[in-house]
Amino acid sequence: MRIETYTDEGAVAERTAEVIADAARTGARRHGRAVLAFSGGSTPAPMLRDLGRRDLRWNATHIVQVDERVAPDGHDDRNWTMITEHLLAGADIPDALLHPMPVTADDLDAAAQDYASTLQIVSGVPPIADVIHLGLGADGHTASLVPGDPVLDVRNRWVAPAGPYQGRMRMTMTYPTINAARLLVWQVTGVEKAAALRQGLQGKGVPASRIRRRDVVVIATREAAAELSEPT
Repeated sequence: MRIETYTDEGAVAERTAEVIADAARTGARRHGRAVLAFSGGSTPAPMLRDLGRRDLRWNATHIVQVDERVAPDGHDDRNWTMITEHLLAGADIPDALLHPMPVTADDLDAAAQDYASTLQIVSGVPPIADVIHLGLGADGHTASLVPGDPVLDVRNRWVAPAGPYQGRMRMTMTYPTINAARLLVWQVTGVEKAAALRQGLQGKGVPASRIRRRDVVVIATREAAAELSEPT
């Protein structure tokens, strides 16, 4: 695991985009295509804008979601809306390579199974993304793996329903899917995340603590990394 700290959120966003871009290039070179998985929340927007302006093989890059809120298409609560408005505003990616989670389906459980099938089609069996982008909540949640949710104990599915959390049901990749990725990139900003980041990296109880620690890059503001013993 590598931990990088920066003074401000802009530098974190730029560096996160750079690391993801490098992973995408590696995937395209080695496998003929790259699979990038993005989390939601408010933090990723500047990073997605930066990434969308970078010179990548976008016509060989699949975009998938780590998690999504159950809300109508185009709703501000949807993580896919953020991806559309920021990443896709700059990157010319064919529609066939865009894979939003099907959270408007009547049967969310069946829809999660369908999305798992999509992941296997684009990234193999088991599904292995080239890079999974993760955020972190002040309560230690990551993706839509939140404290106390039964989805935390799901081991036999790649994607599953979760929630409700903060007023929305969710769909999320499970731990087996996240931990199978070739690279995990954490983007963490804000002093309110400091305790959660420390607990997550030390394996102390919060949902983020169940994420593997090999082939991981943590990119954080210095205030978010303030409780780590040896921030770099």
